[in-house]
Amino acid sequence: MRTVNIHDAKTHLSRLVEEAAKGESFVIAKAGRPMVKVTALEGTSASTTRRIGFMAGEFTVPDDFDRWAADEIAEMFGAAK
Repeated sequence: MRTVNIHDAKTHLSRLVEEAAKGESFVIAKAGRPMVKVTALEGTSASTTRRIGFMAGEFTVPDDFDRWAADEIAEMFGAAK
């Protein structure tokens, strides 16, 4: 496990937190003496992404979807059909 001095930890905190979230824990030391361990929380992950297509097969889109309510829309805008 990597040890980082407190000054470097303050300077590079964002990068270090991202690394810890990915599972690369580290220790912050002051004057060479380990003070705290930084590690990811359980159940969280920086690499969690939204899954495309996760609702596949859960619903259907009507064949006339693009023409749905065309008469009502035309009437709202005063257009003749």
